[in-house]
Amino acid sequence: MDKLENGDISNQRDRDIFDRMKAGEPIRLDDPQYPKVWEVVSRTIKLSAGLNTSTDVDQIRERLSEIIGTQLDESTTVFAPFYTNFGRFTKIGKGVFINHACSFLDMGGITIEDDVLIGPRVNLTTENHPLDPADRRALICKPIVIKRNAWIGAAATILPGVTIGENAVVAAGAVVSKDVPANTIVGGVPAKIIKSID
Repeated sequence: MDKLENGDISNQRDRDIFDRMKAGEPIRLDDPQYPKVWEVVSRTIKLSAGLNTSTDVDQIRERLSEIIGTQLDESTTVFAPFYTNFGRFTKIGKGVFINHACSFLDMGGITIEDDVLIGPRVNLTTENHPLDPADRRALICKPIVIKRNAWIGAAATILPGVTIGENAVVAAGAVVSKDVPANTIVGGVPAKIIKSID
């Protein structure tokens, strides 16, 4: 490796780890800034305990707002239990409904636009690992975007880098690894287009 390449690596590691995470760059456990990630994770674990012992939807909304760092609109409803490992990179719009036992791994960023419906036990996973066994523990993050008025069925899994189009429906149990066009229904493993919504 020549000096220029070493300099590039040094410059990369000098950039904020959260910016590099959002840009989809590999984040390794030995990264000197990795403790910043663990600080957020530790805070989220503590706050999640309170969220999941909440006794009404208003309390859940307040506690989730604290985790994600943005006040959720009163028109949005989230049922507990709700799981997130990070929380800081989740954005949730107005009129959203999130049912019981959903899991949001959001280090790559999750955006849920207005009027989205999310069924129980849905998994939104923005985090992946390299295939190379020697580098397997590194993180590679890509965002998930769920557009306005989409409906994600029970126990569906949305994988890193996927956008679910406006008004689209993801059938229960589907595993979505590719973008879903607006006004379509997808289902299966891996998810495929079943039909269009007229």
